[in-house]
Amino acid sequence: MGELIPLFPLGSPLFPGVVLPLQIFEPRYRRLVADLVARPEGSGPRSFGVVAIRQGWEVERVAPAEALFDVGCTAVLRAVTPQADGGYRLVTVGADRFRLLDVVVADDPPYLQAEVEWLGEEEAAEEAAGDAEGLVSEPGTLAPADDDVAASVAKGSLDVLVSGVSGLFARYVTEVAALRSGGGPLEVDDEEEAELLADLGLDGSDGSDRDDDGPATADGAAAALLRQVGDDARGLSYLVASAALLTTDDRQALLAESATRRRLAAESRLLRRELTLLRELGAVPVPIQQFAGPMTPN
Repeated sequence: MGELIPLFPLGSPLFPGVVLPLQIFEPRYRRLVADLVARPEGSGPRSFGVVAIRQGWEVERVAPAEALFDVGCTAVLRAVTPQADGGYRLVTVGADRFRLLDVVVADDPPYLQAEVEWLGEEEAAEEAAGDAEGLVSEPGTLAPADDDVAASVAKGSLDVLVSGVSGLFARYVTEVAALRSGGGPLEVDDEEEAELLADLGLDGSDGSDRDDDGPATADGAAAALLRQVGDDARGLSYLVASAALLTTDDRQALLAESATRRRLAAESRLLRRELTLLRELGAVPVPIQQFAGPMTPN
């Protein structure tokens, strides 16, 4: 038996550390929020599980376990603003990854619940063993002081990955901005930059590089996004996974990956692919959800 948590299916996965604003209309999810807010202090986290929908739109009309991807991320409530119509505006932040063991459908509570097992990160293990297989002096034997050398090389190769993915992501944001501006100079006004960052699932209000009287630049927008994570390899991997205009399947695969090194390596390949497509097709991809008619208010 895993831990039982409330479940909120969405069209795209949530990632640890990523801000997710939500507007709650449906009665079942109003009840979910009310239940979380009513929890006494110390009785458990005010959070729910976000899991991406694999197929369909009304999950309860099909077998939920088949309609949902099996890896999700909890969303922790940071701000709850009740609305006059009885709904809520939420600000949540992604926290812990989990794997679905079972989905529970009941009349009370009216929202889905899930039995989950928590997924850990493999940061320590991957740094200790990362590139040790390449440090050999004779067939089948490691070089002297192999543990220290392996850890040093692994850390160095992770730094190279971080630098490479950061550079690719900056170029990707710049390419998207160029296409959004019609292929002209890479300068965008406030409204265009807001649209760009909204497409990337991010809020540019944290300040991009700009002069007081001049327009923001695409390079500045990219720098502003990267400043959010600094030198944090794990944070960078989740920023890229959530911000790049990837398919749900691609994003889901990145969420399911437990090792930052492998996640970054996959993102390096994906960003190179996306840059090639942007240049060859000359168009910015649109998330498939934008083509679907709304089935429910949420």
